[in-house]
Amino acid sequence: MLAKFFRLSENNTTVKKEVLAGLTTFSTMAYILAVNPNILSTTGMDFNALITATALAAAIGTLVMALYARLPIGVAPGMGLNAFFAYTIVSGMGYSWQFALTAVFLEGIIFIILSMFRIREAIINSIPENLKHAISVGIGLLIALIGMANAGIIETGMHHVGEGRLEGVILKMGNVTSIGPLIALIGLIVSAVLMYRKVNAALLIGILAATVAGIPLGITHLPEGHLVSLPPSVAPIAFKLEFDRIFSLDMVMILFTLLMVNLFDTVGTLIGLCNKAGLLDENGRLPRAKQALMADAVGTTAAGLLGTSVVTAYVESASGVAAGGRTGLTALTVSFMFLLSLFFAPVFAMIPQAATAPALIIVGMLMMGAVVKIDFNDVTEALPAFLAIVMMPYTYSIAEGIVFGMLSYVLLKVLTGQYKQISPVMYVLSILFIVTFLVK
Repeated sequence: MLAKFFRLSENNTTVKKEVLAGLTTFSTMAYILAVNPNILSTTGMDFNALITATALAAAIGTLVMALYARLPIGVAPGMGLNAFFAYTIVSGMGYSWQFALTAVFLEGIIFIILSMFRIREAIINSIPENLKHAISVGIGLLIALIGMANAGIIETGMHHVGEGRLEGVILKMGNVTSIGPLIALIGLIVSAVLMYRKVNAALLIGILAATVAGIPLGITHLPEGHLVSLPPSVAPIAFKLEFDRIFSLDMVMILFTLLMVNLFDTVGTLIGLCNKAGLLDENGRLPRAKQALMADAVGTTAAGLLGTSVVTAYVESASGVAAGGRTGLTALTVSFMFLLSLFFAPVFAMIPQAATAPALIIVGMLMMGAVVKIDFNDVTEALPAFLAIVMMPYTYSIAEGIVFGMLSYVLLKVLTGQYKQISPVMYVLSILFIVTFLVK
């Protein structure tokens, strides 16, 4: 039955190979169960409830990928998107986490509609290729910055000391001989060595190694009671939507940013992984694209209701593809493993922020790889890409980076007589950006 539904023979694979590929993918994705709650809990959300919400949202989205799209790709709350939730919408813009969850839910609904009518593919096709790569690079830098700051490897921020004067530094080296940075550096080295040796669970093992090293140093606190338990309730964060301020320009910017970042993440990941797996058609197009995009749309809608951030396709699924995964049975295995992980919540709850920092730093490094695809020979392409990249970590905001990149792209192309290269969608988006700046 499984072989027939997933067309295993047509894809030259077996149940055993698919299940092993799913386990491999899960081992490379499982770090999100520790990292996502650490990031989102900075907003005041319940940490234990976030573990359950993260696992459930990943399981739901990946299940849709498995049974509807039948592709070997796992989905889960995305890195970068969770940072935008916590550090931009809540910390930066001053909104409540309930408002941020409402944005996640609305984005999921919009994604379902856009996926049904194939509008997401049309939007993706209108954005310049260089800016797509630049956004990935910028998010990578921001994620790495957050990881290093969380671990105390670097220190950020300035504060007022009276009469409008500021004191402190924008960025400086932290005390790297203290416990937090040392634990993070241990995890970073362990993960890097294991990645070099092609160990699929490198990021997860690095987190665990740093956590274990933190026990005698007093930074890791062992849970009381059993390591295996019933999943924590999502009641403190589930269905906590806040609709009273959704009709605002801020919400438009938030939704647009979530939409654009997730579009780039999911579509780029899907195409790259399906190409690696030999699943693209003769025209290089994604098979069952509508169904695949529906997976993160449904997952994101569920995430907003359950109490976590936007769901996206995971590039770590490449490990499962490399292990032979070719069908949705690989994704079905990943979904099952996320459900199974619900019963080990105490294990993830004891992991300190310093131990998850290596995963943030390495994921940031991996996202930086897109920089080699940017054309730096044409200044009208290079400058917008550069501004998109640097403004994300400099402003601590993914949204600002996208705004600077897109506006500068449109202006430079128009002023140099290359206005025909700009799609109508880009003009509309630029007008929206300008209006937002004027209102602020």
